[in-house]
Amino acid sequence: MLKQFVNGRILTPKGWLDGGSIVTDGNRIRCVSNIDLHVVGAEIIDVNGGYLVPGGVDMHTHGGGGRDFIEGCEDAFREAVNAHLKHGTTSIYPTLSSSTIPTIEAACNVCEKLMAEENSPVLGLHIEGSYINPKEAGAQNPVLIKAPVIYEYETLLSKYKCIKRWDEAPELPGSVRFIKTCNMHGVLTALTCTRATYKDVVEAHKAGMTHAAHFYNAMPVVYKEHEFKVPGTVESVYAMQDMTVEVIADGLHVPPVMLKVVHKIKGVERMALITDSLAYAASEGDVSAEPRVIMEDGVCKLADRSALAGSIATMDTLIRTCIQKANIPMEDAFRMASETPAKIMGVFDRKGSIEEGKDADIIVFDRDINLTYVMQMGNEVVNYL
Repeated sequence: MLKQFVNGRILTPKGWLDGGSIVTDGNRIRCVSNIDLHVVGAEIIDVNGGYLVPGGVDMHTHGGGGRDFIEGCEDAFREAVNAHLKHGTTSIYPTLSSSTIPTIEAACNVCEKLMAEENSPVLGLHIEGSYINPKEAGAQNPVLIKAPVIYEYETLLSKYKCIKRWDEAPELPGSVRFIKTCNMHGVLTALTCTRATYKDVVEAHKAGMTHAAHFYNAMPVVYKEHEFKVPGTVESVYAMQDMTVEVIADGLHVPPVMLKVVHKIKGVERMALITDSLAYAASEGDVSAEPRVIMEDGVCKLADRSALAGSIATMDTLIRTCIQKANIPMEDAFRMASETPAKIMGVFDRKGSIEEGKDADIIVFDRDINLTYVMQMGNEVVNYL
């Protein structure tokens, strides 16, 4: 069925288009026009002067709606994905924190089933751990943390095609082989939960690691050894000019002024917005935190308040924070939630921008940057217009 969006500002790859329209046909964008004459037979959707932008691509999220992807069951996946859909995430990479091999396999089986479904928002699985630095592990289970184990990751990468990303701490022994093996399978590697030195980052980058997870979080900044300053992981990633980063742009994990700094240094092309959300995100009602963590100040913390444990952010929150608190240009904020992650994950041929022939993933914000409409693959999810 044809649907035509009118009376809004449309974000296209060339910039804003005023006074035009978008026509969708089923799960595809049929055309983007600079005129708004009504198309015969099309359902007219008047966005009331709002912003028509590409649906969000969340490349790092552990759960939502009271469910965690680490549960490894179909209903947990569906409930978490659907919860984030209502907040503007139209493409999602379910993320596992440090897990046992059986848990990873269970999640892979569910993920592959969902990916095979028509018009699925699930684009692949993201594994974070267990190959991380125990000193930067946050809320992850310390019992599961270890250096890369060859037979584990080689077996999983050979068996499951749904694995699209795997994060680790590049200072661990065996990291170079792990990175190269992932690259051979077309899997993105990212540094995470790390105390990597400049040398570690350089070696990982040479091996093919091109991305940094939850930038600024669970990684050191510049520090002193005796009387001399030493670049931390953050400065080392900045020094790798073509390395991309993702940020939990809730204004809490990364304060607004720091979001602005990342944007200035890395730019819209190399800065993606992520939720890194836990099960408590996008929950309708109370969700009890596990004993090790507490909900406070709009984030999830370890119970002893020694570290942040994860976010409860949603895609619309990230965009609003960047625009209203970090003073990042509106166009850039929308692109960093869609175009940039789509490019990083290699799906920009069909996701991340409003263009003829691409998937009909469209969201609408009003002038106050409140989400008012969500379309995922041509299906209406939210309509507050």
